[in-house]
Amino acid sequence: MSTESTEKGHEGVGVPDRWARLWAPHRMAYLSGENRPLSSNDVGCPFCDIAKKNDEDGLIIARGVEVYAVLNLYPYNPGHLLICTFRHVADFTDLTESERNEMSLFTSHAMETLRKVSRPAGFNLGMNQGAISGAGVAEHIHQHIIPRWSGDANFMPLIGQTKVLPKLLSESRDELSKAW
Repeated sequence: MSTESTEKGHEGVGVPDRWARLWAPHRMAYLSGENRPLSSNDVGCPFCDIAKKNDEDGLIIARGVEVYAVLNLYPYNPGHLLICTFRHVADFTDLTESERNEMSLFTSHAMETLRKVSRPAGFNLGMNQGAISGAGVAEHIHQHIIPRWSGDANFMPLIGQTKVLPKLLSESRDELSKAW
């Protein structure tokens, strides 16, 4: 097989080329919008639904009065947590002072817990406000806490658009909830 066929855009359609592929078809559920709310109310909202489950089934790490910590079902890195409000609200400016305060306290505690369990070198923290900003579930506010290690952004996500996670979500949930 000549390299001409790969240079003409035939890669990935069954024609051998120099690239090894790591298939991750489970990612299609996320890309196709599975588990996303169908409307702006709490009907069908994954974060409202998760809060109704028991902690193990919902991958919940800890519950507060107004917020809870949960593992991201589609993590960027092992231990990627979300701090979600129990109340179905979309915008940071619509949170009560009490909700904002507890979200901040849970974020801080989550970072301390992740440091105990997996010793990350740093964190990415963030909220995407609105679908245009990249929020997968724009209708329900949530704070991302992504642990980072030196070298964790390797060729896999950059070139292969795939993330290799060395631990099952259930294992991460057990370790983090015990340490919380």
